[in-house]
Amino acid sequence: MVIVGLVFAGLAAIVHVYIFWLESIVWTGARARRTFGVRTDEEARLTRALAFNQGFYNLFLAIAVTLGIVLVVLGWTTAGATLVFIGAGSMVAAGLVLLISSPSKARAALVQLVLPLVGVVALALGLAL
Repeated sequence: MVIVGLVFAGLAAIVHVYIFWLESIVWTGARARRTFGVRTDEEARLTRALAFNQGFYNLFLAIAVTLGIVLVVLGWTTAGATLVFIGAGSMVAAGLVLLISSPSKARAALVQLVLPLVGVVALALGLAL
């Protein structure tokens, strides 16, 4: 179960790197605007600084999870699992906040929270057994 947890956490990290790319690198492009429902060039321009900052939050969570996975693989299970739980747990929490605060964005919230949730649960079960 530990491996399953790490795989799902790793997939969640990849998703969050992609979100970083959308928010911080290509925010004003068509794909990012479509993904986040930004309707006009003006709206994209006005929200660019906020999106840029938010993208880095997602990148930092992905880095924490990735570092945690590496540490677990290297045998530093306690430190690694702690980083995975903090990073992936924060992904889940942020997804829940989005789901509760903006039910119309349920699909985006589920994309953000399902993989890390499976990762956290599987890793916890694997470590407990």
